[in-house]
Amino acid sequence: MGSLNKLAEAVDGEDPVVALAAVAALRRLLEELEAAHVIEARNRGSSWEVIAAALGVRRQTAHRKHAHRITEGGS
Repeated sequence: MGSLNKLAEAVDGEDPVVALAAVAALRRLLEELEAAHVIEARNRGSSWEVIAAALGVRRQTAHRKHAHRITEGGS
């Protein structure tokens, strides 16, 4: 599945299996976008508390999910 528009169309389509595949692709895309923005926020000096608040999670949850990306050269 490719473009965002195609994924959005597939989610609302008639075939539930195609819709599920589109949902999974959108989930992967959102995870990638979240990771990229967390890395950028950390690079710009945002604290884990601020990032967690923006994500609607606890600091520990945000740190556990994303800290390895920053320490493993994700920045």
